[in-house]
Amino acid sequence: MRIMAIDYGDARTGIAISDATGLLAGETRVIHSRKREEVLSELSELAIEHQVSEFVLGYPKNMNGTIGPRAEKSEALAELLREATGLPVLLWDERRTTVDAHRILSETGNRGKKRKEKVDAVAATLILEGYLLRKQQGK
Repeated sequence: MRIMAIDYGDARTGIAISDATGLLAGETRVIHSRKREEVLSELSELAIEHQVSEFVLGYPKNMNGTIGPRAEKSEALAELLREATGLPVLLWDERRTTVDAHRILSETGNRGKKRKEKVDAVAATLILEGYLLRKQQGK
């Protein structure tokens, strides 16, 4: 039962996939595309390749809890992903994950272009870890 977390962005989309037990974050990668159709195609292929049973898609609400343009883009991708794969897609409140990802990468010495390449995968990992923790706690 693998779970795929997605940090959907304008230029890059971070991906984190759990281990087969659905308990630990495992593989990460980044999809480099601005085209939603290409992102959707790669997500669908990865879901098949890794036998994913559900998606957790970052839902970037505004800090005051309202829905803005970024969250609307995530909602649209979620619907297309459900249609394309037939799998459940959970929208996960991801406020501050990108900020936290930048902090983690800075603390580990990743700077400049190196950090830019990794931040989306780290953000996806934070989304996945948060979701897996909540599942383990039975909430």
